[in-house]
Amino acid sequence: MNKPAKPAARKPAGSSRPARKAPAGATSESGADTPSGVSPKRVFRAPHIVGIGASAGGLEALEQFFAHVPAGSGMAFVVIQHLDPTHKGMMPELLQRFTSMTVCEADSRMQVRPDCVYVIPPNRDLSILHGVLHLLDPVAPRGLRLPVDFFFRALAQDQGERAIGVILSGMGSDGTLGLRAIKEHAGLVLVQAPASAKYDSMPRSAIDAGLADIIATGEELPGKILDFLKNIPKIASAEPALAAREQGALEKIVVLLREHTGNDFSLYKKNTLYRRIERRMGLHQIDNIATYVRYLRENPQELDLLFKELLIGVTSFFRDPEVWEYLRDKAIPDLLAQHPAGRMLRAWVPACSTGEEAYSLAIVFREALEKIRPQASYSLQIFATDLDPDAIEKARLAVYPTNIAADVSAQRLKQYFSEDEPGFLLNKDIREMVIFAPQNIIMDPPFTRLDMLTCRNLLIYLGPELQKRLIPLFSYSMNRHGLLLLGNSETIGGFNSLFTPLESKMRIYQRNDHQLSIGEVDFPTRHFSATTTPAELPRETAPPVNLQGLVDQLLLQHFSPAAVLVNTEGDILYISGRTGKYLEPAAGKANWNIHVMAREGLRAELARALRQSLRQPEPVSVEGLKAERSSGAQTVSLTVQAISSPEALHGRVLVVFTDVATLPEGRKSTGRAATSAAHRKLLEELQQAREEVQTLREEMQTSQEELTSTNEELQSTNEELQSTNEELTTSKEEMQSLNEELQTVNAELQSKLEDLSSINNDMKNLLNSIEIATVFLDNQMHVRRFTSHATQLFKLIAGDVGRPLSDIVTSLDYPELRQDAEEVLQTLVFSEKQVVTRSGRWFRVRIMPYRTQDNVIDGVVITFLDITEYKNLENELLQGRSPAAP
Repeated sequence: MNKPAKPAARKPAGSSRPARKAPAGATSESGADTPSGVSPKRVFRAPHIVGIGASAGGLEALEQFFAHVPAGSGMAFVVIQHLDPTHKGMMPELLQRFTSMTVCEADSRMQVRPDCVYVIPPNRDLSILHGVLHLLDPVAPRGLRLPVDFFFRALAQDQGERAIGVILSGMGSDGTLGLRAIKEHAGLVLVQAPASAKYDSMPRSAIDAGLADIIATGEELPGKILDFLKNIPKIASAEPALAAREQGALEKIVVLLREHTGNDFSLYKKNTLYRRIERRMGLHQIDNIATYVRYLRENPQELDLLFKELLIGVTSFFRDPEVWEYLRDKAIPDLLAQHPAGRMLRAWVPACSTGEEAYSLAIVFREALEKIRPQASYSLQIFATDLDPDAIEKARLAVYPTNIAADVSAQRLKQYFSEDEPGFLLNKDIREMVIFAPQNIIMDPPFTRLDMLTCRNLLIYLGPELQKRLIPLFSYSMNRHGLLLLGNSETIGGFNSLFTPLESKMRIYQRNDHQLSIGEVDFPTRHFSATTTPAELPRETAPPVNLQGLVDQLLLQHFSPAAVLVNTEGDILYISGRTGKYLEPAAGKANWNIHVMAREGLRAELARALRQSLRQPEPVSVEGLKAERSSGAQTVSLTVQAISSPEALHGRVLVVFTDVATLPEGRKSTGRAATSAAHRKLLEELQQAREEVQTLREEMQTSQEELTSTNEELQSTNEELQSTNEELTTSKEEMQSLNEELQTVNAELQSKLEDLSSINNDMKNLLNSIEIATVFLDNQMHVRRFTSHATQLFKLIAGDVGRPLSDIVTSLDYPELRQDAEEVLQTLVFSEKQVVTRSGRWFRVRIMPYRTQDNVIDGVVITFLDITEYKNLENELLQGRSPAAP
């Protein structure tokens, strides 16, 4: 890592240099000209643009940051800070004292240049397009503006994976949604360490959302960015066409991920996989993928981080608003019109991330229902699944930061949300519409009988082979006329027979009547093992010419008899030679059975020979048969042989057809010779008939014995079924009884839950109304609960539950607080002291043991009673009693 540049020496007060003019070559609507001495034709290399978001305490953090940016870094910085819209900004002049780079206030149509710092002006929103800044009038009212989110989203869309976002000290959660967009486009996210931030709300919000790639102090962040950028050119140069060694390393990473997490990424797009792996390599300053494979094997925790990186958990409420408006106004009403009132519809949201998409669908369904049929009792059950269990846990909490106001209208916030300590909490009726569960859409069975399925911005990360498996699976899972929602960059591919587009631009489809069979759907029940596509397999070279093989092929085609290979049922498996003289396709539906295709004159004898061949190892020969054809009869000899070896052909039967030459007219027998020949033929036919009758008798006897045995087995099975039916009837009664008991228990639990909720609300209102700050600690002196008034003495937020109280910043001058609390926990004797704050207010601090209903000590309770007025009165009384000064 390069050593950070020394901060510029400050000048005495009143002598600080003013902010520099706009960088050379920049133009704006105000007509900023190029400074003299600089050629306007100078060409600048597109820099990496670093967006920096800050709020309260941000000036100190920005000073630490820019003081350690080395000269000539080649980067450009855009500073977005919450500024007073009624005062002229002084930020460019203040920042210019700490950096040698050009610092200026951003203006419209200003080209971003390297080694320059651009500061947002007051009361404006800042955007960027093709590396050019644009100023916009803010739309949101003062107090609800999120300028950091606004610029970070524009930066992500404009710069893609080159975007870099930095969050420094500040209050609130502005910037978190913008960082999600940067992560979605594979950009870099850095966050100031909360411990080093004067106000840690903004950094902590980004960290809690799982978006931070690097967490460091303000002084260390510039060096971390430079270290990351130094590795990008080395890595990116190998990406377009992976060499065989790098392809092997990539497959090893997929194997390591599957062994560690149980999830197979082999069918994800290779570019997506490589870009995400490349980012992790850059963060660790590794420029060789084989080295990164070794690093993964030596550091299993990196596999967890890479797994999180590949999940790409980016979502927001009502993404693409026009899609949700179409659903509410058109698609859902049309869907409800096809179902009777009172029906429960089912929906599935795969890859739901932290739940915004699923809850958006629930809200839109509720709005559509209230709009068209407020009296109808339709309901919707939404199944939301994701691969990331941490995301599922966050979705179940249904608590979202305050900056969702940028995506959720004020009306919806008022109707469907309630204000909670960290932000907004979805109302109970909306939460109960959604069931969250972890699921791997590639390996786990799908939900079925669905009326709606929304899978937006998942298919774009999957390879074509996997997409072709999922679209039929979606069709199989859905009911007739069900709705399918895809992302703006996704389509159904070539499956037009399965879905009809309702709004192709919005990617909303309706399922067709085409019914897929189970065999046409590739159910995800196992690992896919496709790490090498057919296009990547080595092509086989043409074999050398084989003279013996060519001669054998010639003999088979022209001199060997025609033959077919059939199974025991007569179905043709293979044909050798020309068999048209003996077999012909039957009219109607195609049927490749030899009994149906045999020509007249061969059918009866062929059936007898097949049956006989299956009962004896020797071949069966039948001569003198006449195959009837339109051109005349053909004399044929049949040879039928059951095959016992090789093993692959065991149980098959080979039928060979041999033509027999017809004698010339002059040589045909006449007179007695002809009569004798006819007599011999009749005797042969009679003998064959007797053999057939005997065979039939034996078969009938065998069949009768088998039927008798089968009848006995059926009788036994019938008795077993009757017994099983009685057991099932008994089990059904037991299940009904158990179900009634469970319903009773469930009703009791529901009642207790309501009582507990009421008591909890009463307790919360009681603690807030008595205006006594109270903190509950467990046996390890960790925060268990606190009242709202306690936040005036301690810098407590909801996320501090579980942290040691000694780690929380306090305004009390009471360093012995932890020691006294531990002493009370040991002695069970309460403690009471009067303590002053740094602002001069006095509090009576009482520490008492926390007793459970079972009389078990489980921590301590600390109360803080404001006695400032009593202290002031006491001082006045003491001063009044003291003798007058001489």
